[in-house]
Amino acid sequence: MTTQQALNYWQPMTHPVSTRDKPPITIVAAEGVEITDAQGHRTLDALGGLWNVILGYSCQPIKIAIAEALDRLPYYSSFTGVATENAIELSHVLGQWFSDDGLLRTFYTSGGSDSVETALRLARQFHKIRGDKDRYKFISLKKGYHGTHFGGASINGNAKFRRNYEPLLAGCYQIAAPYEYRNPFNETDPEKLAQLCANMLEDEINFQGADTVAAFIMEPVLGAGGVIVPHSSFMPMVREICDRYGVLLIADEVITAFGRTGAWTGSRLWNTQPDLMCTAKGISNGYFPFGATMIGEKVVDTFETNTNSLGEIGHGYTYSGHPVGAAAALATLKQLQTVNLPENAAARGSQLRAGLDQLQETYECVGNIRGVGLMQVLEIVSNSESKMPMSKTLMNSIFETTYQEGVMVRVSGNNIIMSPPLVIDSDHVAKIISALDRGLQAI
Repeated sequence: MTTQQALNYWQPMTHPVSTRDKPPITIVAAEGVEITDAQGHRTLDALGGLWNVILGYSCQPIKIAIAEALDRLPYYSSFTGVATENAIELSHVLGQWFSDDGLLRTFYTSGGSDSVETALRLARQFHKIRGDKDRYKFISLKKGYHGTHFGGASINGNAKFRRNYEPLLAGCYQIAAPYEYRNPFNETDPEKLAQLCANMLEDEINFQGADTVAAFIMEPVLGAGGVIVPHSSFMPMVREICDRYGVLLIADEVITAFGRTGAWTGSRLWNTQPDLMCTAKGISNGYFPFGATMIGEKVVDTFETNTNSLGEIGHGYTYSGHPVGAAAALATLKQLQTVNLPENAAARGSQLRAGLDQLQETYECVGNIRGVGLMQVLEIVSNSESKMPMSKTLMNSIFETTYQEGVMVRVSGNNIIMSPPLVIDSDHVAKIISALDRGLQAI
């Protein structure tokens, strides 16, 4: 690929001019937990693609399943009155997979943003079926990330994904996230902070009018916003508040489902059952664009006992239940059952955290470390007392040096995010720490 060819490509989450000034790193191959660029440079992928390659890049059973599906039925629609065999089988498997989360039914999507959009629409429709037509509002967490559709952007808690697209969807409100390092309460005790944020949720529901609020949506661990891990009491408190006011709880588990936190789901990590759950990413190991919104008993009963047009779902996607994507998901879930990924994610996550702790002791610029399982972050600051974020130029220096040392990480603002495949071993973790060490030395 030439620099001129790259000019034709507007990349996601990037200013178009940046490609003109500096062509992207071009990835041409991947195997195991390593990727290779066009110059032949191999690196350990500490991103897991984009949180989604949980079984690594050489999972042959998934590749075979995709090839066989392409050969047998490369595509057919799943709209009214028609479905594919793979989609039907997968819905049964997913119902069993998420039974401990209280989720009974599946609505297929093409990815995470679609799954969030589906959950928001079903939440509004749920209340309309029940006669609560004024319940249309959504509450979410600042720093939360819920995709890029107008619905998801409207509930996003980061101005970066909102400002250039405003005005957004009406009726969307945010409360403070339980982010110990930075919060409006200046509270560093995680349990006290969780209570304060839960109080804010209840206050906002009452301020808006409980009879106007459809749902509260949260990531069990806030991912793109900087791997913010709530205290274990937070999500159960949220569940109780939502129940008390008749508000649905939506768990955005596009990142946290399928073992990344050290539990099969983030909701299960906090012993909480949501009413709706958004999944994607790891469901197909990243090999096919695919997602599913899982639906809990309360919502199922409301829709399936409805006898008028209010219960008709006027929503879906051309590729909902794609037979090849469903085959990839079936193979992924089968493969997940042969290895104990949550256990490895927890063990390797603890090892990674120990190494990051050592880096924080060594480098004053490491302001904060957060994470659970194989979701970890270093927050880099120019001044530890003021918590002033590190400059973009120096963050890029950390990234480039770390990359040259053989590890791909993600720089988001002043955060260095790590989300490697869940199959990494202790040597891989040691390599991540070593490369980060050299990267931090570069500033």
